[in-house]
Amino acid sequence: MVTRARAVLKIPAIPVALSGAVKQALPIVLGYVPVGFAFGVLALKNGISPVNAVLMSVIVFAGSAQLIAVGLIGAGAAPLSVIATTFVVNLRHVLMAASLAPFLSSWRKRSLAWFGMQLTDETFAVHSVRFHRDERDRAETFGINAIAQLGWVGGSWLGVAASTVISDVRPLGLDYALPAMFIALVVAQVKDTTHVLVGLVAAVLSLTFLEVGVGQWNVILATVAGASLGTGVATWTRR
Repeated sequence: MVTRARAVLKIPAIPVALSGAVKQALPIVLGYVPVGFAFGVLALKNGISPVNAVLMSVIVFAGSAQLIAVGLIGAGAAPLSVIATTFVVNLRHVLMAASLAPFLSSWRKRSLAWFGMQLTDETFAVHSVRFHRDERDRAETFGINAIAQLGWVGGSWLGVAASTVISDVRPLGLDYALPAMFIALVVAQVKDTTHVLVGLVAAVLSLTFLEVGVGQWNVILATVAGASLGTGVATWTRR
């Protein structure tokens, strides 16, 4: 119906997709710019060159992994330790990609590879909701990812540029921007009490695992436990 309306009104598909992408990616960009700024400042403070800091945001595009890598590099950790640690931190992307895979079965491998490269926690949250609504326009999907990455790279570049006048980002409160954005994305997906229960249980388990020394595995374990609980509750209530 949307395609027919575009044809009747003679609206080009790409501008419509871009408009939709901008609207859906804007909350992500508002979170990415300040956190990317903090990353840029910290990268320079830990001895990473301006070019490599920005390239890291372009090639890696993984906020938590980049921030952890910067800390490890600043502490003089071995390259293998940096690679192994960031690999474990990003293992949750396997779960996210597996969750979205059934909606992308018709895509070519190169499209899947590019989509996977730009998949983050935040874009996963947006696409998870869109795909379940059967909103799978490819141009809009890649537009959301590209705009989100532009926000992250732009924030990183601003942080690099401002690193000479800012010695510590903590007094600015920029470290709270990412958790605040996660809260907004989670709230937007809550539709019933099961979702509330799963979110609260996963949050409590994640903090508990972290306190008992599980380390970066806390997010993965809490996600699996919360998802299993949600599946069990949903199956039980449908009987």
